[in-house]
Amino acid sequence: MNLILNFGVFHIGWLACVIGAASNMSLLGSSMAVLLIAVHLYRVANFRAELYLVLAAVIIGFSWETLLLSQQWLAYAGASLGSSLAPYWLVVMWALFATTINVSMAWMKGRWLLAVAMGAVFGPMAFIAGEKLGAVEFLDNQRALIALSLGWAILMPLILWVAEIINGSGQIEGEAQ
Repeated sequence: MNLILNFGVFHIGWLACVIGAASNMSLLGSSMAVLLIAVHLYRVANFRAELYLVLAAVIIGFSWETLLLSQQWLAYAGASLGSSLAPYWLVVMWALFATTINVSMAWMKGRWLLAVAMGAVFGPMAFIAGEKLGAVEFLDNQRALIALSLGWAILMPLILWVAEIINGSGQIEGEAQ
């Protein structure tokens, strides 16, 4: 998959999840994103490494989004009332995000300060767009934006670093080729 196609497919999946959640059709939007993830995984040269990256991003994303919810700085559409666990459509978006790391975002690998800056700026911008579309609500605007900026300043290089570890030798430690 070339860079532009990967970038475009990610945004189609992102919109499907966000609009689906905002329209009370999370399952439909998430299903479309899962289909896009499956096509990506089918097309990559190293399926296993890419799958590990997707799973790592899901774990990181679920943990991060659950932390944000627990602080009551924001609320997600489709989240169960009183639940402090990240909704499934948001976790699917993290899996979708992982499909960009080795393709359209690969140019950031090893450029740690740039990854920090890009995460600090564009992470919160995605949430602002999600809020305008109705998928997220900032309950404490200032704290939420500060947390998102600081969090994404850490998460962006973290995901890139995890990808480098996974892709480093083409296998996970202890796994036979």
